[in-house]
Amino acid sequence: MTCKGICVRYKAQKPVGTGRYASGQRRCQICEIFIKWEGLWCPCCGYRLRTKPRNLKYKAKLRARVEADSIEAKAIAKAQSEEIEVAVAVKTKSKAKTTKSKATIKEKTPCTYCEKLFVYTDKHEKNCKKNPNIEISQESESIAIKA
Repeated sequence: MTCKGICVRYKAQKPVGTGRYASGQRRCQICEIFIKWEGLWCPCCGYRLRTKPRNLKYKAKLRARVEADSIEAKAIAKAQSEEIEVAVAVKTKSKAKTTKSKATIKEKTPCTYCEKLFVYTDKHEKNCKKNPNIEISQESESIAIKA
């Protein structure tokens, strides 16, 4: 297999400040070119692309760069998790304050018939057993007796 010239389309510029492999570039030994390609194989000649340097000096640089990036990523993740925890704590505190304020607004008043305390007394008074205005049908009594 030889170079067909397709790799020229994917030719990568040398990055400033970082190494070629650290920035995601890959090298084809057959085409003798660094390309910006996500695949494992060269799009031009079909040979496997090199993703790591061969020289010990550059291997050490790449390793140090990867370790520094991983430490930085861990620090960012930790900071984000702390921010989320703080946000959740603030939300729960605000919810607790609003529920307490709602509970203090609603007062319980006694029923006029049975003297029990209810928030919605009018609703209870319509169905209160001690209310003389409620008519009890004989069918409901007979059902209660049968059951």
